[in-house]
Amino acid sequence: MQLNKHFIKKIGLGAAVALSAAAGSVYAAVPTEATAALDTAGTDVGTIGWAVFAVIIAAMAFKYMRRAL
Repeated sequence: MQLNKHFIKKIGLGAAVALSAAAGSVYAAVPTEATAALDTAGTDVGTIGWAVFAVIIAAMAFKYMRRAL
């Protein structure tokens, strides 16, 4: 039983290494235009997220000030 567990761990490690290498080669096949577009989209999403966060904080501050009066 001990030998079986050791064998399964080795096979799992080998599979993880193989999948990691395959994922790296798949990423290399992506055109640079697509990568640039994804980077731009990520920046836009971050900007919109911070804007929404600022609106939520402003609404909470306004609500807090109205309650204080």
